[in-house]
Amino acid sequence: MPRRNTVVLLVCLAAAFTTLIDQASLNTAIPALRSSLGAGPATLQWILAGYSLTFGLAMIPAGRLGDAHGRRWLFAGGIALFTVAAVVAGTASEAWVVAVARLVQGAGAGIVNPQVYGIIQDLFTGRDRARALGAYATVGGIAAILGPLVGGAVLGAAGDMDGWRVVLLLTVPFGLVTVPLAMRFLPAGRPETSRRTTLDLPGLALLAAVTLCLLLPFVLPAGQGPPTVVWPLTAVAALVSLAWWERRYARSGRTPVMMPELLGSRGFSLGTLTAMFQFGASLSTVLVLVLHLQDTLGWSPLAAASTTVPGAVGFALASSQSWRLLARFGRAGVVAALIGSVLAIAATIVVLHTVPASALGLALSCTQLVSGFSSGLMMSPNQALTLAHAPAGAAGLAGAFLQVSQRISATLATAVVTGLRSPRGVSPRP
Repeated sequence: MPRRNTVVLLVCLAAAFTTLIDQASLNTAIPALRSSLGAGPATLQWILAGYSLTFGLAMIPAGRLGDAHGRRWLFAGGIALFTVAAVVAGTASEAWVVAVARLVQGAGAGIVNPQVYGIIQDLFTGRDRARALGAYATVGGIAAILGPLVGGAVLGAAGDMDGWRVVLLLTVPFGLVTVPLAMRFLPAGRPETSRRTTLDLPGLALLAAVTLCLLLPFVLPAGQGPPTVVWPLTAVAALVSLAWWERRYARSGRTPVMMPELLGSRGFSLGTLTAMFQFGASLSTVLVLVLHLQDTLGWSPLAAASTTVPGAVGFALASSQSWRLLARFGRAGVVAALIGSVLAIAATIVVLHTVPASALGLALSCTQLVSGFSSGLMMSPNQALTLAHAPAGAAGLAGAFLQVSQRISATLATAVVTGLRSPRGVSPRP
């Protein structure tokens, strides 16, 4: 791997860490923020979920812009926007200001992340690309581990009144360092493989409407917004309109945002669906476990959450070496890792019903370690194989589609799980 490419990758990983640790650490600060600013349930819902909403909405337009006009300014601008919004959130005196700042931060993160995928696609091929994507996933795993720990430590040291502000400001130094590094080392101009394209603003608007209709019902607090049935009907209408417009746009000789070469690729479609369902299933499985341990078995939040730490550790370790799996086994390795994930879920169910209370924590930690390790082995190789089907000049857009599918899957799966109660009557044997 050329030295300059290594430096570029490090800059991308710094941006990924900045955006990922922010979300991971914020959850620990929500009770303190609520007490300090008197935030109501609706505002808290927007603070927590609004980030994901604008993140998902920004990714595809940002990926399209990066492919057409270059990634450096979008990358640096997204990090700068994210950092400024963090300052606003951390110094806010009203809860609604924090909510608005979180929306802006989500948009900033959504602008940056497609550029990361695009840069990796532009600069790396084969095994090096798989290693770069593995490093990206490893950073995500490390952020998932450190976020809650750092957030808890900050709150313990600074206290509830000021601790939540420090947590929100944690990413500011990373942003201040990353922006000048991006301007110095990231490639300037458009990628060599890019082609001149128009933005297809109507197509982007209709695609945003579809995404909004899928995500917003799960972001809005209960009782807000139109009746539930309106959302799927509007999503279908927007999707039909999008299909009609994109065909018309393509017949005019221009490149639609829903590129036929991209969506018509069987490898890309299957890989995206695999990533989509696996991502949502992993998150919802962990959430079901934590809710079950607390609601049914009466565990404390800290004890329940501690069972998920081995999974995050396993994910980070496996991601760092997943390129070796891809190099040796290709798609078969991804399938084997998926089977491992399924077996880990089955083992978790068996453990919950058979292991005595005294050993339940240790047994669940083992199954979660296997689950996280399997996910880590699967995620980056599947991404590398999927993005390899992206046509020239569409690396950022392909990465954005891949991430949006995961964001939608995570939102839907989490919403469904939180709407279900843990089954009663399941308790550890004495």
